[in-house]
Amino acid sequence: MADVHLTDDERKLAELGYKQELNRSWSGFSNFAISFSIISILAGCFTTFGQAWNNGGPIAISIGWPIIAAFILIIGFCMSELVSAYPTSGGIYWWAAKLGGAKAGYYTGWLNLIGLLAVDASVAYGCATFFDLSFSTMSESWAAGYSLQRVFWMFLVVLFLTAMVNIFGGHLLAMLNNISVWWHVAGAAIIIAILVFLPEKHMSVADVFSMRVNNSGGLAGGETSGWSFWFYVLPLGFLLTQYTITGFDASAHLSEETHDAADGAAKGIWRSIFYSAVGGWVLLLAFLFAVQDADAVTAGGGGVAVIFNQALSSGWAGTVLLIASIGQFFCTTACMTSTSRMLFAFSRDGAVPFASKWATLNASKVPANAVIISSVIAALITVPALVEVNIGTDEAPIIVPTAFYAVVSVGVIGLYTAFAVPIYLRWRAGDSFKQGSWNLGNKWRWMAPVAVAEIAIISIYFILPFTPAANPFNENFEWKFVNYAPILTGGTLLALWIGWHLSAKKWFTGPKMTIDLPEGVTSAEEIELEHHGKTAHGGTTHDWKPGDPLS
Repeated sequence: MADVHLTDDERKLAELGYKQELNRSWSGFSNFAISFSIISILAGCFTTFGQAWNNGGPIAISIGWPIIAAFILIIGFCMSELVSAYPTSGGIYWWAAKLGGAKAGYYTGWLNLIGLLAVDASVAYGCATFFDLSFSTMSESWAAGYSLQRVFWMFLVVLFLTAMVNIFGGHLLAMLNNISVWWHVAGAAIIIAILVFLPEKHMSVADVFSMRVNNSGGLAGGETSGWSFWFYVLPLGFLLTQYTITGFDASAHLSEETHDAADGAAKGIWRSIFYSAVGGWVLLLAFLFAVQDADAVTAGGGGVAVIFNQALSSGWAGTVLLIASIGQFFCTTACMTSTSRMLFAFSRDGAVPFASKWATLNASKVPANAVIISSVIAALITVPALVEVNIGTDEAPIIVPTAFYAVVSVGVIGLYTAFAVPIYLRWRAGDSFKQGSWNLGNKWRWMAPVAVAEIAIISIYFILPFTPAANPFNENFEWKFVNYAPILTGGTLLALWIGWHLSAKKWFTGPKMTIDLPEGVTSAEEIELEHHGKTAHGGTTHDWKPGDPLS
């Protein structure tokens, strides 16, 4: 960074140790838009609705959604304070390293990366599934040719197209995210209107807020009461909310490309959560009220397509599904953007094998290699979705994408445990933490421990078996039923633990500075001290001052 005067954003980034490499062309609205697009109520509310219906029924949705959403908003507030203090693409990983050292940063970064890759895979697969459902609803011949292989090929096409948009989109990418916001708002409004006015009848308020379903394949003995139902089956249904409202860390990962990032990225996180929570709840209530035959929805595996086909003509049902599918494509594109930026930042600090490749920018200042490898990994971890799983009987089959829900669980566990680490470390830092322009005041004292506790609890639930046949001690156990989230997440953590102690701790020292410091300055911290009118050693150490060029 030679002979240039820095903007406030660039100076803040320099204080964190980095020169401006990515294009800082995103507005605060665009920053909000990418998190809002990744949360995507047109994705999670559709693709994981069946998980909530099968594990709890309407109460897991009508009551569970706002309760869990409130906890997620608390998590978001804690992260908003962190990104305001440290607006860098490294985001969660960088915060952990700053507050807890290299080891904390190393584990947090990998958990975050694993979660983002799993979210890429799950959203792209859900997008392919719903495009297939849309075409099947509108065409009997297309429906007759259904196969998991066809859906998987469509999934690969979605990954390819979103990768191309990310690599060659340029300014189009930010514009697409802005369009995505209005698509989600208008699309959700249209779907709600269709489900309010077109069905012949609606489910009663009492049923929407009290009906319980246990379609888990035998968990809690198939009962809808008792401790096993309330404390095992029902919480599994909360995966709907926890998965849908995730990925909002994108606002942090895009902070180096956002104007006034210390304020804009912070607001992008909590606002995307809040508006998605409200809009998603209204949308889900519309789904529930549109149910014509609850037993048939259960027999159909709890899928939203069953509800739409009950309540609407094939044309209208197909329209609803197509609106959601396009929204999910926007979501997949935004997910890929977030993942590639996090991989770029993590690689920039040398934490990933072949780091130099993933930290390389193309002529458009896009980490194209990071986009490509993210797409490839997303495809590989979703291969088990080709295995057909029937949790019903031969006479009444209920085909569910167990592998899809496992990838969803991996995404939720990876992302939220990564969020928990810097939130806990910020709590531990107490008043010594230097708050940014957007902060919680003293509310962090209770918000941080609540956020960490909620994440710990849901992480335990989402590694549990989704059906008795997934339990190795059950007589009907088969590997195809297994929720492989704990295998993938646990196996990766074990590999990281081994890698850290055998190698990484010897060379990985945390975030690396990419700026060229002025003469006499030995660290980014000195720049930060000077920026706040202090000196690093109690006196004048050099002539550089805020506003001067870095050379």
